[in-house]
Amino acid sequence: MQIQTLIAEGASVEAGGAIERSNTGSNIEVAKLPVFNGEAGRVGGFIIVCRLYLRMWIRGEIAEEQIQWVLSYMQEGSADVWKENLLENLETGEVEFRSAGKFLLELKKEFGGRNKELVKIVELRRIE
Repeated sequence: MQIQTLIAEGASVEAGGAIERSNTGSNIEVAKLPVFNGEAGRVGGFIIVCRLYLRMWIRGEIAEEQIQWVLSYMQEGSADVWKENLLENLETGEVEFRSAGKFLLELKKEFGGRNKELVKIVELRRIE
């Protein structure tokens, strides 16, 4: 059944039509993840979008792969420098994250700046 659907979609696209998909499951279209440059005002939004992507698309992967995926979007400014240092520490074993959530919390601590109290509240909630 899925093969027939793909063939029909391919024929529709070749004829100039659009692919119709439902808005459930993995067929949901989401905005492209923005590149993060380390600005404190953007870290919260970046982390939220990362969590959404991880839940929707990369859920079954191991934490290391999820973290590497997030790091691939840290390409400019202080975030790029932090990423390079973190990659070195990960390779030497100096740093280890058991989950992508713990990594994102560390990211929030590093770049959150003014919201340190909020980060501590989130940490306490995770412990409970």
